[in-house]
Amino acid sequence: MAMGSPRKVKNIKGMKKLVLKNQAFIELLASYKNWLDVLGYAESTVYNLPNHLREFFHFLECRGHTDITKITTKLIQDYYKELAGRTNQRRDGGLSKAFLNKHQQALKKFLTYLKEHNANIKFGVHLRGEKIEYHTTDKIILTQDEMKLLFEACAVSHMSEHFQMRDRAILVLAYSCGLRRNEIVHINTEDILFEKQRIYVRKGKNYKERFVPINKYNLQLLEEYLYEGRPEFLGNYQTDALLLSQFGKRINDMSIANRLKAIIEATEDETIQGKHITLHTLRHSIATHLLQNNVPMKSISQFLGHSSMESTQIYTHLVKSMNQ
Repeated sequence: MAMGSPRKVKNIKGMKKLVLKNQAFIELLASYKNWLDVLGYAESTVYNLPNHLREFFHFLECRGHTDITKITTKLIQDYYKELAGRTNQRRDGGLSKAFLNKHQQALKKFLTYLKEHNANIKFGVHLRGEKIEYHTTDKIILTQDEMKLLFEACAVSHMSEHFQMRDRAILVLAYSCGLRRNEIVHINTEDILFEKQRIYVRKGKNYKERFVPINKYNLQLLEEYLYEGRPEFLGNYQTDALLLSQFGKRINDMSIANRLKAIIEATEDETIQGKHITLHTLRHSIATHLLQNNVPMKSISQFLGHSSMESTQIYTHLVKSMNQ
């Protein structure tokens, strides 16, 4: 994935070289990254913000601070002063305001993370005189009834029936199987294990493979698409990809996102249309629904392909907030 200009790439690589010695900081950094990922932030955000936080932790270590509960607004201000006074390695002058603002965004999100994990910590993270806009992703969870409306809307989401079948298949993979967008894109026809009622995810996060259970009803929807809908797509015999574009190629992630928008519009439901729903929203929703139905946390973690239980435990906070 392209990371932007050469200057930005070098800055980020430099931050990644900073070695942390404090185990608590190392674990917090990993947990923070998982938290951003679970909440559905863009891949670039999940990649960049932890690297900025790493630099702050390194700043703390160099000054003998190892206790996260001892962070003060004064420490944050000293950190900003150091950043502002640093020489830009690629051009004359100091670091840009945009670069400083990214560090502020990382700390602001880290403060939110701490609050959501019941850490009694309060410190200011704002730069004086700076007006900054942040892109945030709301923790939107659809109800099971709203998910039914999305599935029903596939009957009118496109003029062609084979496209409607593909839309249902997208919902099955994104919601019923809780797959990430990239995982959906890379599912092949042979990955649907009908006899075992499993889906083989070959392109999981960090290249981790896993098998995801799927019930008979959702298998039937995939079977209808595979044997009735997919053959209607141009050049379907030329690729093993399960989901095909109108040109017979493997569908890309942007096209999947656009199909979800079309399904949402087809519901003609103002409540659903008024929510900021993404493919990751469907993953959040199935995780929450499983938790509400008393499915063990460990099973949900394996289902979602999380590398640690801590990532899955975030949904406990979501359920609690919904019940308040």
